Amino acid sequence: MKNKVLVTGSQGYIGSLLVPKLVKKGFQVVCYDTGFFRDSLLYSIDEHSTIKGDMRYFPNEILNEVETVIHLASIANDPFGNLEYDKIYSPITEYSLSLAEECKKRKIRFIWPSSCSVYGIGDGLLSETSELNPQTPYSQNKVDFEEELEALCDKNFTPIVLRLCTLYGLSPRIRFDLVVNMFSGMGFTKKEIILNSDGKSWRPLVHIDDVCQALIKCIGKELLIKKHKEVSKPLIINVGSSKENYQIRELARIASELIGECRVSFLADKPTSSASSKFKDQNIKDGVDVRTYKVSFDKILEFIPTFKPNYDIKKGISQMINKFEEINLSFEEFSSYKYYRLKTMDYLFNDGKINEELNWNNNEI
Repeated sequence: MKNKVLVTGSQGYIGSLLVPKLVKKGFQVVCYDTGFFRDSLLYSIDEHSTIKGDMRYFPNEILNEVETVIHLASIANDPFGNLEYDKIYSPITEYSLSLAEECKKRKIRFIWPSSCSVYGIGDGLLSETSELNPQTPYSQNKVDFEEELEALCDKNFTPIVLRLCTLYGLSPRIRFDLVVNMFSGMGFTKKEIILNSDGKSWRPLVHIDDVCQALIKCIGKELLIKKHKEVSKPLIINVGSSKENYQIRELARIASELIGECRVSFLADKPTSSASSKFKDQNIKDGVDVRTYKVSFDKILEFIPTFKPNYDIKKGISQMINKFEEINLSFEEFSSYKYYRLKTMDYLFNDGKINEELNWNNNEI
């Protein structure tokens, strides 16, 4: 049996795709999740046994015999509302730090996905040593925890921090609040893609399948961890491909062409309506998204030479379109709140441990 791996947030967007891949490769996988998105399935899958629990009350005995922790449990960026940092994100830092400290005590490899959104605004291709300029509470939370991990580092504990760029792609528990997924779903169901901004800002993109590939390679010998000489710092790696930096308007154009007979329009040109406001990004002001950055991915090829992205944006969008056709995705289904991350608010503003009386099927907030 290969090493025992704990995946927190195993029923999320990444976890739902990652766990079956780990199992297929022969890893003994322990899954831990609150169940926020248990029923948020776009299509049915065979579920892996999952321990239902809250990371704020994580029982450390779950770590017995675990050799690697992939810590996915978090609150995703929420482009449709303004989440309060102290109420939402501070607890994430606290429980993540507690888990990392326990991993250090037990000499468990700790792998954590940060985000390229920590760069925020920048010129040229940004690397792992570039200045950080977070623009949202979500991004600030990533910076804060990276700093906490650095304080834990020593020659015996080197956390692996994977700065993921903007994710997209098919997963059983898909997120339609991610830009490419939203464009693909909206374009398929309405034959129109509506941009929140002028679309001139830049983003690096990475397919979720390639993220899973990187996570799995970090567990074994394919990660050349010994090349990392700075024992006082985590090993920080941007995950993606330098070829996959795009302007938002280019992503919309590619999606519309692949869908066919699909037009691209701008929210600023439309009258205010409840339908359009559902997809309005609160981080965009007067049609401009100040967050714009392109990222270099040279370091991942140095530390994981076998990492080779299997998807470019056209292949990833085509994969989603094929699935949408197979399941006959409707606009009503696409716009259901269960595919967005607002549903967590039902729980987060409810003090204490998981309330079993919560209506997990409720699509309203």
